[in-house]
Amino acid sequence: MVNLVDLTTVSEYAGRVEYLCENNRCTLRIKNLTESDSAEYRFRLKTNQPDVRFAASAGVTLSVTDPDLLVKVMETMVHQSNSRAKLQCHSRCLLPHDPSYIWYKNGQNIRGETFTHSVYFDSADSFSCALKGHENFPSPSHCVDGQTCNRVIYNNRSICAFKGSSVDISCMYSNEYVQSKFWFRPERSHQGQNPSQPEDLSEDSQYASRVQILETWRGRSTLRISDLRDSDSAQYLFKFKTPSFEWRSDLPGTTLTVTALQVQVITSTVHQAYTYAELKCRSSCSPAGVSYVWFKNNEKIIKEERPLYKDQFYPGDIISCALQGRENYSSPLLYALKFPVVSVSPSDEIMEGSSVTLTCSSDANPAANYTWYKKDGNQKLHPLTKERQLVFSSIQVSDSGEYNCTAENELGKRTSDMISVDVKYSPKPPSVSASPSAEIEEGSSVTLTCSSDANPAADYTWYKENQTLFQGAEGSYHVTSISSEDSGIYYCKSRNQFGEINSTSLFVDVLYAPKPPSVSVSPSAEIEEGSSVTLTCSSDANPAANYTWYKEDEDSPKASGQIFTITDFRAEHSGSYSCGAKNKIGRQNSTFHQIVVTGAWTSRAAGITTAVVLAVILLSIFLLIRKKKSAKRSSEPGEPHSKQDLNQQLFRSQAYTLSYCRSKTELQSPPEELLYASVQFSKNQSDPLSSNIEDSVVYAEVQFNSAAPRSQMSATEDSTALYSTINKTRTQHESAAHHFY
Repeated sequence: MVNLVDLTTVSEYAGRVEYLCENNRCTLRIKNLTESDSAEYRFRLKTNQPDVRFAASAGVTLSVTDPDLLVKVMETMVHQSNSRAKLQCHSRCLLPHDPSYIWYKNGQNIRGETFTHSVYFDSADSFSCALKGHENFPSPSHCVDGQTCNRVIYNNRSICAFKGSSVDISCMYSNEYVQSKFWFRPERSHQGQNPSQPEDLSEDSQYASRVQILETWRGRSTLRISDLRDSDSAQYLFKFKTPSFEWRSDLPGTTLTVTALQVQVITSTVHQAYTYAELKCRSSCSPAGVSYVWFKNNEKIIKEERPLYKDQFYPGDIISCALQGRENYSSPLLYALKFPVVSVSPSDEIMEGSSVTLTCSSDANPAANYTWYKKDGNQKLHPLTKERQLVFSSIQVSDSGEYNCTAENELGKRTSDMISVDVKYSPKPPSVSASPSAEIEEGSSVTLTCSSDANPAADYTWYKENQTLFQGAEGSYHVTSISSEDSGIYYCKSRNQFGEINSTSLFVDVLYAPKPPSVSVSPSAEIEEGSSVTLTCSSDANPAANYTWYKEDEDSPKASGQIFTITDFRAEHSGSYSCGAKNKIGRQNSTFHQIVVTGAWTSRAAGITTAVVLAVILLSIFLLIRKKKSAKRSSEPGEPHSKQDLNQQLFRSQAYTLSYCRSKTELQSPPEELLYASVQFSKNQSDPLSSNIEDSVVYAEVQFNSAAPRSQMSATEDSTALYSTINKTRTQHESAAHHFY
């Protein structure tokens, strides 16, 4: 099978071919045709299915030749002073419709664009024509009058020669009175300083010792260039002068193309370990009747002298060819692909946002075609680009991963090792969370977690309201038994060598049962009946507590809410009060707080006190009167007692006790409790002031207990009674008892 090569990839056609395809019709356009373009051309169609191709069995044969122009003299008018001729530019080829022409006189461009041209001439003048756009293919210079005139005819319009070889470029010129002649290159006319003054190649340093001018016979000049180089490819012109004439150089000369042999792959079959291929030793000159020499790994293959060579080629094999006898000018080396090598620039750490270039290199001839791949999460390779370099102008974190490349040419395909691209970057904004994520109760275990995407991995620091709590590579902060004091705002900082960043704030709300409540009373001074009393219950709790008020010895709650107000406080409101604080975590009760009214108790106590005082005064007066009477009697005969003895006897025989007790606590007793005083007198039957007055029982007792419930007071002696008892022994005929309530 013939290996068809895309013309756009062939160096000889670079910039000269164009594909014009539309509506299932495809045209190949080749510009600047040369004789070497003569060949058979075929069309091949590739489908989107692998290995499905269609190619024409027969192609189009192109033969490239010059227009084969000739100048013909149609008629002449000869005069003694001057002559006139009508010329025609004739071609034996089929020319484009209505072409334009260029006319030359003695090698110099003159006006005229039609295929016929009328001119004045001398006998020594010569004329030439060319198609416009094809000036490199003019007709030979033609003498209008006879065969002797001023003209230069080049033996070859173009010559192809191998690098390192020698070439002869020849021309014919005619003039009997030539004074000077030389060969030159138009672009090297005194190194381009004066184009009108071309430089003789024999004096050009680039051709020193490599150029000879040969005159084999008169009117023929040959330029011989030896040891040809690539830079010798150019157009060469001949110029001569006479005493009255100078040959112009508007007409083209001979174009020399220096070429080298090349090894071309005709067919190839790639196997896992080697490639089987058919090679051809070729050049743009395509010389005939020559023998070839093949070299493999710098060793000559004796058996092969044809331009074609078939063999198995392994990675690293080197192949070249040369013309027999010119082995020193062999073709460039052809070698199978070596395994590609991948390089990364810059070679140090890769920072996010920087420019990074991956380069795939494989020593190969023909040059390799490259493809870059990146491995995805499923270990599959995805093609990225078919360039030798993979460029990231601003590399991102997502570009991190494993890459490799393949190199492929006519001799096979090879894959590089994987290379890892690790993009470094400063920490991304951290995310924070608490576990458990639901409500946090006091005493539970809580973990705060901080995580941040960073490369290299970040270190973490936990803060509570700017107070450092924890620092380390782990982003977790543990509290084994959290308390209400741990409530607050937390945040973390993530940091690596490329930067640092703080997280958003995390509020930790610790829930706890109410603390023991405290009760306050307003007003805090003595409470008068009818006034307004406010009880306030306070307890630290999260969530906030709900409050309930209780009165001692009552089953049902008195009120709910943190504040309990009694607008018209009366005696029945006195008692011990407590509050209960409760939320969904738990509850706590306060201690009892005793509250009594002072208005009613004070008035009653004052009345009782007044009654007791009056009783004492009356008793004192009574006793004083009796004392005086007794004194009179004792002064009588038979009564030996003195006044002093009488008084002592009186106070021994008469005793009284007044007991009064009031305290702030008693003043707060309920106003309805009974307060009373009792005074009792007793006399002997005989003289009340006699010496045998019975000793009185004297006692006083006051008791008050506002905290005692009424049920207890009814079962025993009234403990809230304020009373006084005075007993005095009287005579049988005299007794008195007085009670004050």
